[in-house]
Amino acid sequence: MFFDYTPTMRIGIDCRIFSSNFTGIGRYTHELVKELIRINDQNKRKHEFVLFFNQPEYGKYDSPNPSVKKALVNAKHYSLKEQTKFPRILKRENCDIVHFPHFNIPILYRRPYIVTIHDLTLSLFPGHKMTKWFHRLAYHFIIRNATKTAKKVIAVSQNTKQDIMNHLHIPEEKIEVIHNGISDKFKLIQNPEEFEKTLKKYKITKQFLLYTGVWRSHKNLPRLITAFALLRREKNLNLQLVITGKPDPHYPEVKQTTKALNLENDIIFTDLVEEDELIHLYNAAHIYVFPSLYEGFGFPPLESMKCGTPVVASNRSSIPEVCGEENAIFFDPENPQDIADKIEILFKDADLQAELIEKGFAHALQFSWEKMGYRTYDTIIRSVKK
Repeated sequence: MFFDYTPTMRIGIDCRIFSSNFTGIGRYTHELVKELIRINDQNKRKHEFVLFFNQPEYGKYDSPNPSVKKALVNAKHYSLKEQTKFPRILKRENCDIVHFPHFNIPILYRRPYIVTIHDLTLSLFPGHKMTKWFHRLAYHFIIRNATKTAKKVIAVSQNTKQDIMNHLHIPEEKIEVIHNGISDKFKLIQNPEEFEKTLKKYKITKQFLLYTGVWRSHKNLPRLITAFALLRREKNLNLQLVITGKPDPHYPEVKQTTKALNLENDIIFTDLVEEDELIHLYNAAHIYVFPSLYEGFGFPPLESMKCGTPVVASNRSSIPEVCGEENAIFFDPENPQDIADKIEILFKDADLQAELIEKGFAHALQFSWEKMGYRTYDTIIRSVKK
């Protein structure tokens, strides 16, 4: 239990990205708010929280807690209102400190704040979307301003901390590493009948490899598909590959690679799946594969571990740090042959599968939103005292 005896403060949280969905900044903000309020209720001297929302989340969020106030912003990220309207609302609420869970901070806001940086994907892998020069210029200016003028910068991994130091030139002592948590909803399903309906829905009829996530260039899906072709044709593994996520027209190479390799009957694209279906797929998969070239944290391998599925993953960025070197098999994500070889090793070794399942499950349990909440609360309080 964490007791805070500092004078009562007014703490703001930017909740313009707020969601109970499993992953992403919205989920991070949702869990952060829940944990900070819970910890605050345990303390001798309660602080007041001001939550800054856009619609429709402003109307949906309701808290009976007298220490919590909502403020309506309605200013989208990268919008003019973010730089004009939002600062006026922040000034009106007169917070002692504000926590921004994302780097989109009004550039003229100079009261004390802390910011969480989840990754530098747009710096290192801008992809097909941020192609206009003024978009790139705005992004670089805003993220540099956010980290430079913050009282404290929270990084979600040691790798992200190093990226912030190397690319944004923020001093090490200003950066606090606080890992994300993994939802308790991810768990082992003992009875296979529970996920049979999901398998039938998506026509999954064989042992399968699973990838979950968005379709972006750094996610490296074409190389995963190429590796899968090697597994099917050179290594004669009778598998299916299941890829979740909404098809992105900016990244047609995913479907193009599938078609070019004549794998339309072997790769299943599910589109977005419901939360319970995602848990079913994690449990039912034979191996979870994470081929990403870059991650600030990387939720899916840990989610898979909590569901009792062994992981084969990229050896880049934060992925070995978050997975733990002993809890997964790692490959060179730029080498489809190496991806295929490492998957084959795990697929053919039942003892290794059992070892990784046991180690991975224990490892994933270490990542809790409660732990994240306590450490973030402490960081906020210490930032005000300075």
